[in-house]
Amino acid sequence: MDIVKVTPRGYCYGVVDAITLAKRVASDPNVPRPIFVLGQIVHNRHVVNQLSELGIVTLDGASRLDLLEQVPVGSTIIFTAHGVAPAVKERAQARGLNVYDATCPDVTRTHELIQQKIAQGRFILYIGTPGHPEPEGATGEAPSNRIALIASREDAMSVEVPTGMTVAVMTQTTLSQWDTQAIIAAIQSRFPDAEIFNEICMATQSRQEAAVNAAQDVDLVVVVGDRRSNNSNRLVEVSELIGKTRAIRVESAEDLKPEWFVNVKRVAITSGSSTPTEITRSVIQQISQWASVHSSTIASSS
Repeated sequence: MDIVKVTPRGYCYGVVDAITLAKRVASDPNVPRPIFVLGQIVHNRHVVNQLSELGIVTLDGASRLDLLEQVPVGSTIIFTAHGVAPAVKERAQARGLNVYDATCPDVTRTHELIQQKIAQGRFILYIGTPGHPEPEGATGEAPSNRIALIASREDAMSVEVPTGMTVAVMTQTTLSQWDTQAIIAAIQSRFPDAEIFNEICMATQSRQEAAVNAAQDVDLVVVVGDRRSNNSNRLVEVSELIGKTRAIRVESAEDLKPEWFVNVKRVAITSGSSTPTEITRSVIQQISQWASVHSSTIASSS
């Protein structure tokens, strides 16, 4: 069995910056304790566990505003790479919290673009995943009557825009370029004058393109990534839908099953932009061991 190590894969610069910031905060004795992260710093449980060992508490499972109320006055809060709405920043300041912001620069650019287009009188159609923290933060940049979250082509065809308003379209940074193209086409069919700003980050796009290219010439694509990682799940989807091959996602080597590789002659391995390198390396090592055993068995029986 041949193993194709897809590149690029793994951490993007936004993730590296966010994790580096969190570790720097944790190592600074002058930072007020306790230290909290408002949501998962990135969507990977291994990273969350590493930060926990450094004394950082991750708050999760509710809206950012609701989570903020759990933070004791005078302690430290870190905003995640996904960004937060202005209301969250204002509330943190009002409660006297010590704030560090790990928002990815690509996400910050989208926030600024929404602000700009709202000031110009546009109605915002934001293409994103419901329940994901990035859309929660981005849509919070606009009044609720001036922005709509679009998750599908059906949403694009049914959304109501006030008469006479020009539409501006932005996208969540970690979506599939192929998914957004279909939604954007639907929007343009209704709003020909819409301003389109495709905000999918280059790290996401390049990893998807590399996975699709690898999928053309393998029997299986293995994506290493957390179940909550939107970009990891998209790598699976585009490998199957665009690359036309079978794809699976695993969180670690412990998730691998040898029966998945029966009759597999070539396997491609990639990972989401929030997946630690050592986790992907362990997956590659496990599959390599099985491939070696399989080859040895064939050689000894021939």
